[in-house]
Amino acid sequence: MSTLEERIAGKIPGEDTGIVTRNSFCDICAPGPHCGVTCYVKDGTILKVEGTDNHPTNHGLLCPKGQSNRQYVYRKDRILTPLRRVGERGEGKFEPISWDEAMDEIAARLNKVKAEYGPSSVAFYSGYNKWYRPFLQRLCYDFGSVNYGTESSSCFTSTIISWRVATGQDFVGPDLGRAGIFLGWCYNAYHSAYLMTKGVEMARQRGMKVIIIDPRITPAVEKQCDLYLRIKPGTDCALALALGRELIVNDWVDHDYIRDNVYGYEQYRNYVSDFTPERVEAITDVPADQIRLAARMIHENMPLAINQSGAALVHHTNGMQTHRAVMALSAIMGTFDRPGGMIPEPLTYAHSMAGFETLSEEFPFEKYPQGEPRPVGAVRFPLWDEVVGEMQANDLARQISQGLPYPIRAVYAHGMNFRMVNGDRELEAALKELDFFVDVDLFLTDTAKLADIVLPCCSSLERSEFKVYGGGHCQYTEPVIRPLGQSRPDDEIIVELANRLEVDDELLRSGAENCVRYMLRETPVDVDYLKAHSQFPVKVEGLKMIPVGQHGFKTPTGKFELWSTIIEKHPGLDPLPTYRDSIDDADPEKYPFRLVSGARLPNALHSRLHDMPWLRSMRPEPMADLNDQDAARLGIRKGDDITLATGTGSITVKANPTMTVKPGTVHMYHGYREADVNSIIPPGHNDPYSGFPGYRSVRCAVVKKEAKP
Repeated sequence: MSTLEERIAGKIPGEDTGIVTRNSFCDICAPGPHCGVTCYVKDGTILKVEGTDNHPTNHGLLCPKGQSNRQYVYRKDRILTPLRRVGERGEGKFEPISWDEAMDEIAARLNKVKAEYGPSSVAFYSGYNKWYRPFLQRLCYDFGSVNYGTESSSCFTSTIISWRVATGQDFVGPDLGRAGIFLGWCYNAYHSAYLMTKGVEMARQRGMKVIIIDPRITPAVEKQCDLYLRIKPGTDCALALALGRELIVNDWVDHDYIRDNVYGYEQYRNYVSDFTPERVEAITDVPADQIRLAARMIHENMPLAINQSGAALVHHTNGMQTHRAVMALSAIMGTFDRPGGMIPEPLTYAHSMAGFETLSEEFPFEKYPQGEPRPVGAVRFPLWDEVVGEMQANDLARQISQGLPYPIRAVYAHGMNFRMVNGDRELEAALKELDFFVDVDLFLTDTAKLADIVLPCCSSLERSEFKVYGGGHCQYTEPVIRPLGQSRPDDEIIVELANRLEVDDELLRSGAENCVRYMLRETPVDVDYLKAHSQFPVKVEGLKMIPVGQHGFKTPTGKFELWSTIIEKHPGLDPLPTYRDSIDDADPEKYPFRLVSGARLPNALHSRLHDMPWLRSMRPEPMADLNDQDAARLGIRKGDDITLATGTGSITVKANPTMTVKPGTVHMYHGYREADVNSIIPPGHNDPYSGFPGYRSVRCAVVKKEAKP
C-alpha cells in the first residue's frame, strides 16, 4: 500500500493528495489540431500534463511540444505585470506599471497618432496565436484603420488564395479514409502535424499507396512511403506540371469531370505539354522514369488525395503557383470534392475548421472603415489585396521606413515576432523608428524589448476560450489555473482597449463572450451548454454540414479554374499555374548551395520554444544540416563551426552532416537569436502573388570556420 507521500510524489489524484485533474488544450502550435491536455493540479499549480483520452483531435497523444506545457507556462521570462520602456528600444530596460496606467497611455498615444496622421497610420498585428483574432481585427476596423495583419502573411494564407482563385473555397484537405493514393507533397508528419501519421498508416494498411516528394529523407519517407521523389528545393511546380502532362498524354484524366467542372483545361494542357519527364529531370533532379512511375501509380490507385502544405510548399518565390500546379492534379483527375480526394472545409472559427459555417468572417468586416487608403502591401501584392484584403505584413517594414504611400507611425501587436520575415533586420530597424509600439505577449521576447509598452497575456491553461474541432465538435474551456501574476487573456485586453478608445461598438465593448454568441447566432451551438460541460469537446447536433460533392465552385466561371479569371486581371501575374525558378539572383559560383530556412524539427516552433530547457536539450545549439558528402569535401565534421553566407549576410552555426539532406542543400531551422537564419534571407525575396517570403530557396556558401589558435 503506497503512502500519502508516495501518492503525492506519483501525482495521483485524490482527496487525500489534494491533486485534481482538469482538461484544457495546448495552443503552442497551429489552431487546427490544438490537442486536448489533462493537467494535474495541486494548490493552484500544474504538476504535469498528459494527452486527454478520447479527445476528438489527439486521442490521448501529445508531441514533445505539447508535453512541455508545464515548462511553457512557468518559464522564467514570463511577463507578470505591464511594463513601460525606460531604456533604448531593444535594450530590455522596463519599469512595472499598473494596468490603468498602461491602458490609459496606450489609448492616448494611439489616438494622438490617429489625430496627426490618420487612423490607418496605426497598424494592428497578431502573431502566432489566432484565437483572439476576430476581436482584434474588429477593434482595428472600429478604430478606423485598414491595417490589420497577422503572421499568416507568411503562413497558410497563400494556400487559401490558391484555393480561392481556383475553386472559391477557403480550405481543402485530403480524404485519407477513402483515398487510393496519397501524394505526400512536403509530408513530414512525424515532425509537423504528427496526428496525421496514424491516419496515413491506417489507410496504408487497407491498401492506399503513398508517394512522398521532399528534398529530405524524413521519418515519413522511411516508414510510410511506396515511392520517394527526392526533389531539388523550389522546383516542385515543374514536377507537378510534368505529372499533369503524363496523366494527359496517357489519357488517364477524367474527361467527364473536366467537361463539367474545369475551366481552362485546354490552356493548361497546352502549357504542360513542354514539361516532359526528361526536361523536368534536369530541373528537379527527379529521374524521368520515376516521374512516369508516379503518374502510373496515380492512374492505377485512384482516387487521389494530396497533402495540404501550408508552409513548406509555398515558402518559395513561386510558392502559390506551385500550390496551384499541385492541386490542379485533383481537377484533371476528377477528385476535387469527391470521396477519397480533396474535400473543402469552411473556416468555422478563428482559422479552425469544424465542418460548419459561423459568422466569424463577417464579424470583423462589419466594421471595415470606408474612405481609407488600401492596406499595407496592396500596391506591391495586388492579388493578396483583392483576395485576402488584410495588410500584407511582409511589406510593413518598407512602409514604416519609406512612409509610402502613407506613414505608419504606431503598431499595436499581440505576439509579434520580427524574426518571422525575410531580411528581418529591416523590420527590427523599422520598429525602432515608430512613434509608439505596443506588444502583448507571455514572454519578454526580443520583439517585446523594442516596445514602449508591454502587456502580459496568459496561456490557454489560464483562460476560457471557445474552440471548434473537426466533425462539428465545440468546447468552451475554463481556466485550469489562475493567470500568473497580473497577466490577462488577450480577448479581455482587446475589449478593455476598445473601451479605453471609446470606439463606437457596443457589442465588442460588452465582452468577448457576447461576441462569440453573436458569431454563432445562426447555428444550433448552445454556449451555455458548452460552458456547463467545459471539460470535453461536445459534438453539436443539428449543424448544417455540406455533404461531399455538394460544395460547388464559388468562382466567376462556376468551375475549378485552371485559368484564373481573378489572376488574369493583374498584369504581370500568370492566370495558369506556371513554373519559374524560385532561387534568388546571387552569384551561383560564389554561393553554390541552396539554403532552406525552416526545415522542421520535432522540438521547435518558430522561436517560441528555443528557451524551453526540455526542448532545447534535443538540439542545444543552432545547427545546419548539410549532406555528409558535401561536408567531407569541405573538411567539415559534426559540431564544427561553419559560416552560412548569402548575398545578404552571414551567420555562424554548428555543422550537422547527414545523409538525410540532398547534396548541394543546407537546411537550417529559424528563430535563434544567436544565429538568425532569416536575417540572411534577402529582403524582397517574396512571392509576387501572395507576398510570402522565399525562405526555402536562397543561394548560399558554406565555409568551415577555423578555430582560433
